[in-house]
Amino acid sequence: MLASPKPSLLETIMRFTPVTAALALALATVSSASLGQKPDDDIDPRSVALTLQGEAARSAGNLSSANDLLETALAVDPRNRRAYVALARVARDQELPGKAIRLYGEALTLDPNDVAAISGQGEAMVQKGAVERARLNLAKAQKLCKGPNCAPATQLAAAIAKGPPANVLTAQANTTVPPKSPNAAEPTRPQ
Repeated sequence: MLASPKPSLLETIMRFTPVTAALALALATVSSASLGQKPDDDIDPRSVALTLQGEAARSAGNLSSANDLLETALAVDPRNRRAYVALARVARDQELPGKAIRLYGEALTLDPNDVAAISGQGEAMVQKGAVERARLNLAKAQKLCKGPNCAPATQLAAAIAKGPPANVLTAQANTTVPPKSPNAAEPTRPQ
């Protein structure tokens, strides 16, 4: 076997320089990517104004206008967590708990510790009939919002205690399959 001589210091440096440079470039790129993102406080002022208008429309009972304004606010700045929460409340008012759960989930992707979004999502789950999942949200809200004066957690606890609406309970209780219609065609099976 041929014995190879020990590489010199210069050869070692030349071998590892490209790898080191690539790692340094990757690290610089990853760390500078977060510098380009706006903090939560820098939400577009137009989006904030549209959110306030949408919340006012919801308070006035104009859910269609509130929905339009809040969707526009999110189109202007999709990082507006408050608009997601307000739009989810509109969906709950329109008795669309599935949509509300999804919108609260969007707000929670922006800030997983938003107690208002966690408890609102839990209330929408109760509205849909998913009381056990709502209890998990209540536990999260109580963990994040320490103290007895946590209004969102208290409100969610009250919604859980009240239970789902009667129409959801009726739909869940009806698990029987309706009888087959006499006019329904029998499926043919190959022989």
